[in-house]
Amino acid sequence: LPKSEEIPDLVTSGLPDVAIRMPAHPMALALLNQLPFPLAAPSANPFGYVSPTTAQHVVDQLGNQLNVVLDGGACEVGIESTIVAWDCNSGKVQVLRLGGITVEQIEEVLQTQVEVKTSSSRPAAPGMLDQHYSPKKPLYLVESQNQIPSDAGMYGVLSFNGQLKGPVSFELSASGDLIEAASKLFAGLRYLDQQPISAMYLQLLPEQGLGRAMNDRIRRAVIKSSIH
Repeated sequence: LPKSEEIPDLVTSGLPDVAIRMPAHPMALALLNQLPFPLAAPSANPFGYVSPTTAQHVVDQLGNQLNVVLDGGACEVGIESTIVAWDCNSGKVQVLRLGGITVEQIEEVLQTQVEVKTSSSRPAAPGMLDQHYSPKKPLYLVESQNQIPSDAGMYGVLSFNGQLKGPVSFELSASGDLIEAASKLFAGLRYLDQQPISAMYLQLLPEQGLGRAMNDRIRRAVIKSSIH
């Protein structure tokens, strides 16, 4: 929404709009209920790296820079919030970042089609740089098992519905459940990044529901020109 003068430019990176959200987690709500002001905070993660989904992920990356980490358990959804821009005058709705609330759910509530505008080198919302969420190990996008090079050596796969196999593997959902896969996506990338492998391989998921949001994260995470 358009921000007022009370909101410092630091909160919005100098942009004229501000995103407001209310968490559902009881621990986050308990914290907010004790504060006499709105809380603004960055992600608990180094810029550009795979997002954390557990308190341990935060400790691993920022432990020596933090006094306290609140542990409310693993993230239930697993991917970040959906960011929606709503023009109060025209009623136009745009999805700026695909996330845990799907486009289909938003359209069902609004009873109208919404525009998805998510790719940008000059983003209007967090997490929308063309390259983001990237692990340290090279990450390659393939269409099938056959596209993994025969000389790949010691590699890892992020598999969905058992479609990819490798020396090291992490299964997002053996049953093809997109909700389960979303909850494990970032944890899987972090797991593989810690293994003694030279590269990771993964496929895009079905382009529907949470699959759209996960595919958005996957496309931003892979290194440029990495499709075999």
